[in-house]
Amino acid sequence: MNLALQSKGLPVFGRWPTMTPPTRRQVLQLAGAVGVAGGVALATGAAPANAATASRPGRDFVPADQHLHLLRRATYGPTPASFDYVKAKGITTWLDQQLSPGTIDDSTFQRQLHNKFPWLSWSIPDVIRRVPEGGRWPFMTELSMATISRATWSKRQLFEVMCEFWSNHLHITCPSDKVWFARHDYDATVIRKHALGTFEDMLIASAKHPAMLVYLNNAESSRDNPNENYGREVLELHTVGIDGGYTEKEMFDSALIMTGFTLRPDTQLYAYDEYAHYTGQVSVLGFDRANTKQVEGEQLGIDYLRHLARHPATARHLSRKLWVRFISDTPDDTFVDELAQVYLNNGTAIEPMLRYLFLSDAFAASVGQKMRRPYEDVIATLRLLGYRQESGDRTDGLRTLHWMVTELGQAPHAWGLPDGYPDEGASWLSAGSTLNRWNRHLSLASHWGAEELPMPPLRSLLPAQLPRNYGDMVDDLARRLVFRTIEDRHKKVILSFLDRRASDPFDRRDAEALYRMGPAVALILDSPYHGVR
Repeated sequence: MNLALQSKGLPVFGRWPTMTPPTRRQVLQLAGAVGVAGGVALATGAAPANAATASRPGRDFVPADQHLHLLRRATYGPTPASFDYVKAKGITTWLDQQLSPGTIDDSTFQRQLHNKFPWLSWSIPDVIRRVPEGGRWPFMTELSMATISRATWSKRQLFEVMCEFWSNHLHITCPSDKVWFARHDYDATVIRKHALGTFEDMLIASAKHPAMLVYLNNAESSRDNPNENYGREVLELHTVGIDGGYTEKEMFDSALIMTGFTLRPDTQLYAYDEYAHYTGQVSVLGFDRANTKQVEGEQLGIDYLRHLARHPATARHLSRKLWVRFISDTPDDTFVDELAQVYLNNGTAIEPMLRYLFLSDAFAASVGQKMRRPYEDVIATLRLLGYRQESGDRTDGLRTLHWMVTELGQAPHAWGLPDGYPDEGASWLSAGSTLNRWNRHLSLASHWGAEELPMPPLRSLLPAQLPRNYGDMVDDLARRLVFRTIEDRHKKVILSFLDRRASDPFDRRDAEALYRMGPAVALILDSPYHGVR
């Protein structure tokens, strides 16, 4: 499991020397048995090279239950409590609640979050005044920590998933020296404010926000020295997409339209500077204006953004991204067009699109067609294992989690390019990524990866009537962790790895027996049974 430790001659499972570290052959045997090859095929859409050893599609690893399917996609991972809740309420009622997050009582979590990160409500001038130069990078790191906390413990799960989706779509890299003073406010006043509102309002808010203005250099763009960065990305990334049909001349006109959107030098807040605005004929994708008055340039820019938000190519671009996030890596053009029409018919409103998507036959049929990315994998693992927040204002455990997902290559907001993290499974496939995930599963299951965070004892994963033998133990753990029993051939490999037979008695008084639960939990989490989104 942890080849890095094994290569140094250290005992992989830590404190008890009675367990022999796994050999490379054992690790590879386990990987093949529980379907890493199948996960690769699922993520890439390609057939495995060796069909004789190929795993079955991802849908064979996860139950077809639609309540569970919805929780796998619309939240950061099901828990027994959330599964029971959605079954009791029904899919439509649960979806209604999640699409109206203000109706969900999340006050306990919100108080905990405020105790740890009171600066979340600070204004941009407050941050500039109160955060010293040496504290800028830690300040941005804490935004990542707050995001991890929300994803793991907030009851408003679909809202948090959509905040991540839009933050990734209208992406601003953080940490970054340019945005240290404003990225937290962008998260609050652009992404979180509009995540379930209208895309049109969110796009305009993003264009006027100091973080976006400095990130894509529009704050320094003027009639005499236009900067093309924002004018290009608002077309290529934010709205119509790279294949939206615009020309290089239209892209340059896009930049000219947005000149004058800048910052006040004294407060670093948004301001429109009419003297920096270019005047003259502009034309972009049917938006044609004489643009003769500098003083009207701000309204021109807002009208232009509204035009882009309501463009049919934008509707298709966003619908395609929602398909990839929630259904599969291979969009269906017919469904994308249907979803785009929902977007256009509802004035760019986001909530009707999500309702249409989640209640569609296409979504229902997509069980097993998406793989979790590293960040989602860690959050889902924390939720399954029952990790809790530290008390009071302590944040050591969240800081550990931040560095954990950083090591996995997917810390919140940290993607270095303006296009945001990729969501196709093939983008996250590598031997190193797989081993890192396995190591994180073992450390979290063993409670020495983020030991600052309270975690229930592993025996709490078992039913009140403890298993009689190791075979029953693996079955009980699988039902708790992946909501089904795993196939016999996979269970045999796990038992072999634990050096136990299915019939060997499981004695709760035996410290080593309880200790073996850690590796057993990790092995189940290493498999596509857990890795499928």
